[in-house]
Amino acid sequence: MKNLTSLSGHFEFWRLLVIYSAIIVIFGFFIIRLFTIQIVEGAGYLEQADKNRTTKISIQTQRGIIYDRNGFVLARNIASYNVTITPALLPSDEGSIQEIYRQLSSLIGVPVSQGDIKNEDAVRAFKPCQNDFGIAQIVYIQDTNAPFDPVRVKCNIDEKIARIIKEKSSDWSGVGIEVEPIRDYPTGSLTSEIIGFLGPVPASQEKYYRDQGFDPERDKVGYAGIESQFQDTLGGRNGERIIEVDVAGKELKDLAPPVESVPGYNLKLTIDTRLQAAAKEALIGEMNSWNAYLNDLRMLSGVVIAMNPKTGEILALVSYPTFENNRMARIIPAYYYEQLSRDPAKPLLNHAISGEFPPGSVFKMAAALGILNEGVVTPEQQIEDPGKITIEQKFSPNDPGTPRDYVCWNEAGHGLVDYLHGIAWSCDVYWYKVGGGFKDEVPVGLGIWRMGEYARAIGYGAPTRIELPGEASGLIPDPDWKRVNIGENWATGDTYIATMGQGYVLATPLQVLVSIATIANDGKRMQPTLIREILDSEGNVVQPFQPKLVVDITKTPVINIYDENQFQTGEKKVVEPWVVALAKEGMHMVTLDGGTAYKAFRDVQIPTGGKTGTAEYCDNVAQAKNRCSFGNWPTHSWYVGYAPYDDPEIAVIAFVYNGGEGASVSAPIVRKVMDAYFELKAIGSSAGNP
Repeated sequence: MKNLTSLSGHFEFWRLLVIYSAIIVIFGFFIIRLFTIQIVEGAGYLEQADKNRTTKISIQTQRGIIYDRNGFVLARNIASYNVTITPALLPSDEGSIQEIYRQLSSLIGVPVSQGDIKNEDAVRAFKPCQNDFGIAQIVYIQDTNAPFDPVRVKCNIDEKIARIIKEKSSDWSGVGIEVEPIRDYPTGSLTSEIIGFLGPVPASQEKYYRDQGFDPERDKVGYAGIESQFQDTLGGRNGERIIEVDVAGKELKDLAPPVESVPGYNLKLTIDTRLQAAAKEALIGEMNSWNAYLNDLRMLSGVVIAMNPKTGEILALVSYPTFENNRMARIIPAYYYEQLSRDPAKPLLNHAISGEFPPGSVFKMAAALGILNEGVVTPEQQIEDPGKITIEQKFSPNDPGTPRDYVCWNEAGHGLVDYLHGIAWSCDVYWYKVGGGFKDEVPVGLGIWRMGEYARAIGYGAPTRIELPGEASGLIPDPDWKRVNIGENWATGDTYIATMGQGYVLATPLQVLVSIATIANDGKRMQPTLIREILDSEGNVVQPFQPKLVVDITKTPVINIYDENQFQTGEKKVVEPWVVALAKEGMHMVTLDGGTAYKAFRDVQIPTGGKTGTAEYCDNVAQAKNRCSFGNWPTHSWYVGYAPYDDPEIAVIAFVYNGGEGASVSAPIVRKVMDAYFELKAIGSSAGNP
């Protein structure tokens, strides 16, 4: 008793208090933590839990189909068959799995085992159908990531093999066939410069396309041509399923009604595939013929465009060389893209709308409108062409000047030349004098400022806004532009050579075509277009064709008025209808006896009009070949024509890079395209193979 009393007397209650306090603190911490998790942050954790058990599945839509004007298919979707394996659904015993692998391998040509899965770099870079692994390794990688998701083992297999695998699906548990829509282009390289191709969603635009409902890992978007320009129209909208999954990723049930996909709209183009084929054949045939004659690969690229000048419909658009867009259907092969990129002829560039070239003598028609409308000369006034003139090249009014010779393509000269023969004969000296002025014979020429106004009025110097990406603006130079970009004053000679469509003047083939089509259409400039109709997936017309008048230069004031010192007055004026009519008459004479295009059109049954052009150039390609010798530069070949002359329904341009004389090379191409057009018109416009 004494010992117990002694122990009790020495018991320290503060120790017990410490223990109780610690217990209270610990329990308090857990209570607060539970309160925080369940009450304060409960909604967030609930959302996270929902995300862990729910998955969104994108339901792929159907891309719209592209047709030509007659209903011939230019772009469509076809089925591609992929072999897949779902690791979680394979048999439980290893022997059965290996037997499936062996039999599958013999059918699809993928080894049973190949590659080192311990190679972290190779596993990290793993992409289905784009790897060197065997079946076992592919399945192992997928099993560690998402065992209930199928993985592609072989893509784009033959349909017969796909049917065999489907028949064996009951015996080959876990093996399946995935049907994937891919783009197919029945006309291939014939229309690839127009149609373009598809590619994977660019990383820089991934967020945009995700917001639009696209799956960047699966879906493709337009990379060029109509496929790119009308991505939103053709692409449609994917559907969506929200499902519940377990921890292994196995699908359990739908959590909401599925959202159905919306197929893309279909496009009917203004292109006639048969005329497209005729135009490409005419261009390539003429270039090959001349290359064989010259025994030199001199002509390697060119453009042909056909348009209805009254409606703006593009009937054919050829940019050669081009590419084979079917080779881009599944993936864009790196070696093929590299080959196209390195080709000096630039097959990936649509030269019809993106190539900027000196237009040469076809540009004289801009001055042809200006010199009559401004009263620089009269139609009957005769200008002497001795074959060569000499002017004083000046960079400022006080510059004493330097003599400089300007020669006509006809060294003997044309003698006395009036307005109509100035066009028909393409007399260079005539246009030098009326463009820049010459002594008392033409005291005040049209000048660069006024010339630019007339050029822009008929379509030069700005994109035409055709429905293709990458259109260039061309260039109509003036003194302000030269000071800013070249760093020197405008020279007298700059105006003379600009009148000829040379010097700093640049234009795309489409701009040149639009300019001549505007004159052919009595001054009405129509919006060039490739789109005839937009249809829904059921074939109903959503957007019918409606020609768009950009401007009627004979009714809408579009030409700025300049005073005698070449300053704008703030007023504007129209081009008089009689001026346009005389310009058309001059172009008709181009195809008649004595005209520069008579040889190509002498036996034509339907009267036509047109203009030849031979444009000197010295670009990086010519410089690399040491071809830019003074006075002997290489030349591009141009011809623009329209028919019938009195009621035009087709206008055609042919441009051949390094082609030489327009009358010899480009004019025959235009003649062949026109002949093909009227032959097709005679037999009707039924859809069929090109």
